[in-house]
Amino acid sequence: MSTAAIPYIAEDGRVDGSWELTITVTDLQVEKTLRVKGDLHIGGVMVKLVEALEIEIDWSDHALWWPKNKMWLSRPRSTLDQYGVQADAQLEFTPMHKNLRVQLPDLQILDLRVNFSMNVFGALIQITKELGIRHSEELSMMKRYDKDDLKKYIKDLNQQKKKKKDREHLDPSVNGNGIPHSPSNSLGRTSPFPSRSPMGPSPSNTLTRLSGNMSQGSPTTGNTLSPYNTFNGSLPLNTPGSLSMYSLSFEGFTETALANSPVVSSKDAFQHLYRPKNFVEKARINYAWMDSSRSLMEQGVHENECVLLKFKFFKFYYDAVRINQLYEQAKWSLMAEELDCTEEEMMMFAALQVQVQLQAGLPQGTDMVDHGRVDGEDDIDAALKDLQESLEGSSVSSPGDITYIPELGDYLRFMKPKKMTLKSFKRAWCTFKDTHMAFYRSKEDSTKPPTLRINIRGCEIHPDTNLSTRKYGIKLSVPDEEGMCEYWLRFDSEEQYCKWMAACKLAAKGKTMADSSYDNEVKSLQTFLNMQHPSTQPVVTPHDLNIEAEDFISPRFFKKVKAKQLVHRILENHTKVKDLSLIEAKMQYIKAFQELPDFGITYFVVRMQNGKKDELMAVANNRIIRMDLHSGDSLKTWRFSTLKSWHVNWGIKHVILDFEEEKVVFQPISADCKVLHEFIGGYIFLSMRSQDKNQSLNEELFHKLTGGKT
Repeated sequence: MSTAAIPYIAEDGRVDGSWELTITVTDLQVEKTLRVKGDLHIGGVMVKLVEALEIEIDWSDHALWWPKNKMWLSRPRSTLDQYGVQADAQLEFTPMHKNLRVQLPDLQILDLRVNFSMNVFGALIQITKELGIRHSEELSMMKRYDKDDLKKYIKDLNQQKKKKKDREHLDPSVNGNGIPHSPSNSLGRTSPFPSRSPMGPSPSNTLTRLSGNMSQGSPTTGNTLSPYNTFNGSLPLNTPGSLSMYSLSFEGFTETALANSPVVSSKDAFQHLYRPKNFVEKARINYAWMDSSRSLMEQGVHENECVLLKFKFFKFYYDAVRINQLYEQAKWSLMAEELDCTEEEMMMFAALQVQVQLQAGLPQGTDMVDHGRVDGEDDIDAALKDLQESLEGSSVSSPGDITYIPELGDYLRFMKPKKMTLKSFKRAWCTFKDTHMAFYRSKEDSTKPPTLRINIRGCEIHPDTNLSTRKYGIKLSVPDEEGMCEYWLRFDSEEQYCKWMAACKLAAKGKTMADSSYDNEVKSLQTFLNMQHPSTQPVVTPHDLNIEAEDFISPRFFKKVKAKQLVHRILENHTKVKDLSLIEAKMQYIKAFQELPDFGITYFVVRMQNGKKDELMAVANNRIIRMDLHSGDSLKTWRFSTLKSWHVNWGIKHVILDFEEEKVVFQPISADCKVLHEFIGGYIFLSMRSQDKNQSLNEELFHKLTGGKT
């Protein structure tokens, strides 16, 4: 029996049931031993400890932490017995607010003071509020991961992290990321930005003017100061002259800094970005998402560690700061090849990125060309309205939609692909009315019953285009009894493709071509394709700009083509977007990003109940998709609208989804089951939001939907 477990014997010889409890005060590095009983409540333990310390300071931010069990003793009225604390427990009396390094979507790293004792969702609300980022429910935090993490499953990762933590526990000079602490506790070298003061020079720009008039403060000039590029990526805390998190000047400063990010070269960025090579590695990235219902320290995050703040749920509201951070996250996702795109699309994204950098340091005009703006509506609101209508469709219908619904009719080619069978496209006359497509052998047969009829409502619509080969196609995934049935459509021209694609996108949402957004959707698709067509002669030549192609093109395409040719192609595409303002260029980038087939898909490697092989389960904002692990082909889709209940069997780590048509049970392999469950509950929570952007956040409902209980 240990000395601490020896019962206390009073002077009269009776055992009073008390025992000794050891508590370490982390601030003072002092260890205190208290004599307590199991029925003593936590508040009483802290009172006894403070009295024993005999130091008169403010202890209100301190709480008891149980390192072995990774648990905060946060309920002051609960007793030691109720928490299971016994004489062998080693507790810590430590501040709840600690320093945390937060990497934003644009790769800036901030040193923030965060409450480590509250759940991650609550801490996230506080962080985003201080930074001026609205709608925190769309974001979350991830642990840092490295290349080796993408090669392991969650069980292997947990064992590796445990061994790593044990080594770090033996060496107090190493922090939670395995990086030695500097004397000032600064981890500036983990950031892609050099250490600099709020009024110091900006990081070296990847886009610099070599000729022409150079205006002071423009990011297109070399070695100049810009109000947008002087943000300190590592703000000092509690130092003389530093900006306080609670000062008005800080709020205005961060809003400007977060709405206009410094430029980071791909060479610096790829020290912190990792390129997944296949669907398995894309799925393994998601192990790093943190549990919203548990605190940072309960998930192994310690003081001065770095976490990633990213948009988690791809169902957005928009404002100036969020547009920039969404643009940055989209940009680095493409550069890291987390999403696939064609070569033409990559050139278009690069051209938009060039335009963003050219406009970043220039004064933005107060007037924006927008004939649909109402009085009192500012530039950003007007542009956001256009973006939302183009993505979601207008809620206002044309006056004649009650008596007349437009139709489409034309010859096109279609095919129903089958595995292990060579099939060719068949030419047929096709009509589109309401939300249905009908196929006939010829135009003359359109008065007869169709050979095939498809209801597009609820279908998945994926573009299948390649401008260099004049390929204009649509892939339709139609739900049926066996899962998903695919149909491939081919069109002869861009004009034909845009009309039918716009009709399909609206019909998938239950809308017809009578909706006033149809014409806007057609124009938007035409603009999207037009931006991918290079101009005959770029307005800006390579001699005017010093562009490093690797900062604009993902490595997959950079290896194919010579750098000089890439720069020329980028500038040719830039001709199409040269007149866009800063906010317009970013929004066009976001819109094009959302048009990619893989947008908004989060992958998990799972094992179905009674299954013998690993499969891929993908979660989107309105559905969950069972996919082939190697090819990525859709096997079956379930809509959230048919989901009756969902929960987790924590004993065997199974996620249970009860749909109207069947019950789906599986075990996540690449990430904890709570992560996948939280994605499903989170999307359902976001779907319940109203159109009012100023609505209050219902934290209780969020935890109810994402908690994993029955």
